[in-house]
Amino acid sequence: MSARDIFHEAVKNALQKEEWLITDDPLEIKFEEVTLKIDLGAERLIAPEKEGEKIAVEIKSFASNSAVSDFHTALG
Repeated sequence: MSARDIFHEAVKNALQKEEWLITDDPLEIKFEEVTLKIDLGAERLIAPEKEGEKIAVEIKSFASNSAVSDFHTALG
């Protein structure tokens, strides 16, 4: 398991309070031989008869002394 961001649980709780159902922790997306791991996958129903909204959430904190360096690292 990869390291979780320090805000992982806070973001997860905030999504749940907004009535998102956490479906994947982490969300894995496979494409050919590549597997991407995104921090959270969530969904919520818009109406019982309709399909719901789905989101993938990547959580990043900028906790070091250099926000610019953190931003560069997060984007890759």
